[in-house]
Amino acid sequence: MKPKPAFDDIFMNLAIQLAQRSHCVKKQVGAVLTKDTRIISMGYNGPPAGTYNCDEMWPKTGCARNIGGSCLLAIHAEQNAIMYALMNHASVDGSILYTTLSPCLSCARMIFSVGIKKVIYKDSYASYKCLDYEEGLTFLGEFGIVVEQYEKQFISIV
Repeated sequence: MKPKPAFDDIFMNLAIQLAQRSHCVKKQVGAVLTKDTRIISMGYNGPPAGTYNCDEMWPKTGCARNIGGSCLLAIHAEQNAIMYALMNHASVDGSILYTTLSPCLSCARMIFSVGIKKVIYKDSYASYKCLDYEEGLTFLGEFGIVVEQYEKQFISIV
């Protein structure tokens, strides 16, 4: 009998594939929100619907930057997944979030506020942004959200 893939592998592989849908020129990130081994929402980073696609409008530079140096148009993958679930009246309380990049502090506050109980991430936001430490992960840990780094390499589960 062929072994079945673990749900963590399925959901992280999906997040990795979703990241490829991103229109961001700087960093592509995907997220999958699950509850009781079911997908309740998913998202990837990019501009709000109805605005510009950065890779089409500014293929070399991406969108303009705000005062803090972040993308002016970007909605993070975690935010997109959470907002879509809530807009469609799905309960996210007690859910698990899989994301290809650990949450920034702003996303961490949102994750905590909506009742997500666990975050599994692949890569480090702090390393990507050249920061001294993981503000988002520190915040989540301080307030009891379980955080795990996904250590496996991307594998095709087909």
